[in-house]
Amino acid sequence: MTAAHSITAFSTPGPRDCLTDVAGLLVGHHHELDDTAAMGSGSATGCTVVRALGGATAAVDVRGGGPGTRETDLLDPSHSVQHVNAILLTAGSAYGLAAADGVMQWLEEHGQGIAMGSPDHVVPIVPAAVIFDLPVGDWTARPTAEFGYLAAAAATTGFATGSVGAGVGARAGVLKGGVGSASTVIEGGPADGVTVAALMVANPVGAVFDPRTGLLWGTGTLGPAAFGMRTPDVDEVWNALALEPKGTALNTTIGVVATDAALSSASCKRIAVAGHDGLARAIRPAHSPLDGDTIFAVSTGTRAVSAESSVPAAFSAELPVLAAVTEAAAIVVERAIVRAVLDATSVAGIPTYRQIFPSAFT
Repeated sequence: MTAAHSITAFSTPGPRDCLTDVAGLLVGHHHELDDTAAMGSGSATGCTVVRALGGATAAVDVRGGGPGTRETDLLDPSHSVQHVNAILLTAGSAYGLAAADGVMQWLEEHGQGIAMGSPDHVVPIVPAAVIFDLPVGDWTARPTAEFGYLAAAAATTGFATGSVGAGVGARAGVLKGGVGSASTVIEGGPADGVTVAALMVANPVGAVFDPRTGLLWGTGTLGPAAFGMRTPDVDEVWNALALEPKGTALNTTIGVVATDAALSSASCKRIAVAGHDGLARAIRPAHSPLDGDTIFAVSTGTRAVSAESSVPAAFSAELPVLAAVTEAAAIVVERAIVRAVLDATSVAGIPTYRQIFPSAFT
C-alpha cells in the first residue's frame, strides 16, 4: 500500500531545520529574564507563540497526568471548528494561560480569526498549553496577556532556541531545559517533498540522558554522531548522577508538530499521537502523572498531496501520506528535544548538558 521509508529519508533537515520550514508558520518569543534570577527570586519566565498565517487545520493529544491547557476540547476532529490561528506554549503553570488573551488581542487587531458577520468581528482560535516552572525565579513572575501580545507581534520565520520564550525557566530533569526545533523533508514515496517539523518546550521530570553512558536519550535513533557527539567520560557521568533531583511536583513537555501536507483534522490527531513517540524516545519516563505532556499538530495545507489508487475504499485516501508523516513526526520531535537541551544556557544556577558533559562534543 505504501512505500517503505528508511530513517535516512527523515534525516535531511529543511533549510532552517526548524518549525518555520513548514510554509505558513511563524514563531515568536517573549520573556523576562533577570541576570540575577535564582530559585525563588527574580524574573525568569516567558511564552512562545506559533502563528498560522491564514489559519491551519489542527488537533491535539494530551498524554501527561497533570496538563494545563486551553481550547483543547475544540480540537476534537468531530467538533465544528477545524482551524486555529495560533498556538500558545507558555510558562507559568495555569497562571500562564492568561498570555492567550494577549495573543487573541493581537490577532483580533489584525483581523485574524473566525469571521462572525461584520468585517471587524472575528474570534481568533488560540489553543494553549503550559509548563510548570514557577520555582525558577519568583513564584509570582508569570506570563501575562502582554507577554502573549508581544510574542505574537514578534513572530517571524527566524527564531531563537534554548533558554528563550516558554523555555526560559524550563528544566529537563536535573539539567536546564528549553525550546528546541527540528524539521525534515521526506524523500521518496507518496509523501515525497512533504515537510514535517516540530517545536518543543522540554521541562520534564524524567531524564534526558542515559545514566549508564551520559548520552542524550534522543540521540538514539540517528546516533550521537549526527549531533556532533560521542560518549562522555565516565567521571562526568558520575558527576551528573550526583546532581540534586529536580524535586518539583509538576513539570511537563509541550510542543507543536507541523506539516505542509494538506491533511484533515483526524489525520492531524494521528500526527500528534505519533509525536509523543518521539517524546518518549527522548525523555524517560515520559507521560508521567507528574507531567502534563501535550502535543499539538497542525497542517498548513500549502502542499497538495494526491491519493494513491491502491488504497482500499474502506481506508482514508490520506493514509499513504499520513503514514510517512507520522513516522517523520516522531523523529523531528525527538530531535527538537535534543536541540532544546543542547541549546540551553544556564538560568538560576541550573546546569546545562554542555556544562556537565563537556567531553561529549567532538
